[in-house]
Amino acid sequence: MLARGAEGLSAAAEDVRRDGGTPLAVPTDVADAGQLADAAERVERELGPIDVWVNVAMTTVFAPFERIEPEEYRRVTEVDYLGFVYGTMAALRHMKPRDHGTIVHVGSALAYRGIPLQSAYCGAKHAVQGFHESLRCELLHEGSKVRVTMVQMPGLNTPQFSWVRSRLPRRAQPVPPIYQPEVAARAVLHAADHPRRREYWVGSSTAVTLLLNAVVPGLLDRYLARTGFAGQQTEQPQRDSDPENLWQPADGRSGHDFGAHGRFDDEARSTDPQPWLSRHHGVLATAAATAAGVCGVVAARQLRGGRHPA
Repeated sequence: MLARGAEGLSAAAEDVRRDGGTPLAVPTDVADAGQLADAAERVERELGPIDVWVNVAMTTVFAPFERIEPEEYRRVTEVDYLGFVYGTMAALRHMKPRDHGTIVHVGSALAYRGIPLQSAYCGAKHAVQGFHESLRCELLHEGSKVRVTMVQMPGLNTPQFSWVRSRLPRRAQPVPPIYQPEVAARAVLHAADHPRRREYWVGSSTAVTLLLNAVVPGLLDRYLARTGFAGQQTEQPQRDSDPENLWQPADGRSGHDFGAHGRFDDEARSTDPQPWLSRHHGVLATAAATAAGVCGVVAARQLRGGRHPA
């Protein structure tokens, strides 16, 4: 587990240990390629060959574009985009010589659909999407057995909304509907076990957003212009004392671990049918074809018997 915050890493390691695993927590800033390369070397030495590498680090600034400073934009891009690039470089150095391994990029519906107040984050996620597609094509061209896949997430109830840098009048929140982090974790685990698919969509809201963006992007622009500002803010005012993690980990200054859940447990969903449907689309297609075939046979028999099908 690689992150900057010592308290968060320590608590996550204890969760793994309590569940019977062997954790290795390495304090790392993913915006530093050298730190990531060193971390990968340490993992190989202490845990053994890297089978799965998950790129998931993020930070952001909630603000209209003209209120984001150049150095803030650079920092978000270094973490949310280049952190994925550097992490992939570190993993491939070990995976490619063995011709084995899986890299999972944790993406977002915002990798396809930009929304207001999150231009830095959306730009980085779009960049990750392009990087993912390019790398996947290269691995396929080489006939490599190293797999890369991407998991596009909905709004999640994680602590990120408790520590983002924000210049909004009210506290930031995910675009509803909000899902619990366990929904995301199950999707990442499934992708790691089944990496041949180029990407997975997680949550009905993600599927609807991406489909609408493919069909009526202009209409979605106007809808988000009307709803995207208020829909990403709670009723609580933003306070100067609220923690933020853009430059330094928030847990280091607050002195406690934020955990996996954010402030939205009361409204966040723990389940959604869409991930199951996405994982079993082949079964569903077969079932639909079978049902259509049965209906066709029944109709044909009715017609041969001189009866019209109902």
